[in-house]
Amino acid sequence: MTAQKRLNTLLDLVSERGSVSISEISDVLGVSGATVRRDLNTLAEHGLVTRTHGGASARGSGYELPLQYKIARQADAKTAIARTVAGLLRQGDAVGLNGGTTTTEVARAIGRSSALQPEGEGPGVTIVTNALNIAYEMSVREHVKIVVTGGVPRRQSYELVGPLVGASLRDFSIDWAVLGVDGLSGQFGATTVHEGEAQASRELAGVARRVLVAADSTKIGRSTFARICPLSTVDVLVTDRPVSADVEAELTAAGVELLVADSA
Repeated sequence: MTAQKRLNTLLDLVSERGSVSISEISDVLGVSGATVRRDLNTLAEHGLVTRTHGGASARGSGYELPLQYKIARQADAKTAIARTVAGLLRQGDAVGLNGGTTTTEVARAIGRSSALQPEGEGPGVTIVTNALNIAYEMSVREHVKIVVTGGVPRRQSYELVGPLVGASLRDFSIDWAVLGVDGLSGQFGATTVHEGEAQASRELAGVARRVLVAADSTKIGRSTFARICPLSTVDVLVTDRPVSADVEAELTAAGVELLVADSA
């Protein structure tokens, strides 16, 4: 098991049980006590758990694993979602992407897409993003023009946040805002765990002709701390599994088109 996977699993375990001992973690993960202590110290340094004598306890439900420690949870699902999103785009489109593992996969799918590579000069797609990791990774793709918003970077996610995000987007008009979220529900709409990232995503959505939420099935029907936008603002939801009848009714009532990605 990689270090990233251990950290994700360990964080889920602490959140689920409230508190855990080193011996419990060692048994579940099949690693040594020394490895568990190092992992707990890493999570504690980022304020994600509280170290206790002989273990750790949860700090609340709104945890967020820093991006440099994240693996792509639901990795196959996110890859399938990304392919579906890239398939909706056309040459010449301008696409806004916020940060996160799902939108990073969308950026990669755009970069790999032969259908979005123009025959002549000029970009096939313009990506407007507040995510520094996406901008860096896509900068080597000749058919992708990268525009980075202003803002102050969050260490947790590499996303630029603050009033400069909106200021730099005011003169833009983009075809799609593709948003990764931490939750999507009928009551609270699209949500994330950090209010600054919610505001930045809202700014991207505000200059887009169409808003698309790319979210795996674990995000559907749940809500987190900061609201990005109501469900009625979303035009398309791309997810990896059919949704429940209740959720489908909420999407229909809000005018949201549902697309289930093909994992094949």
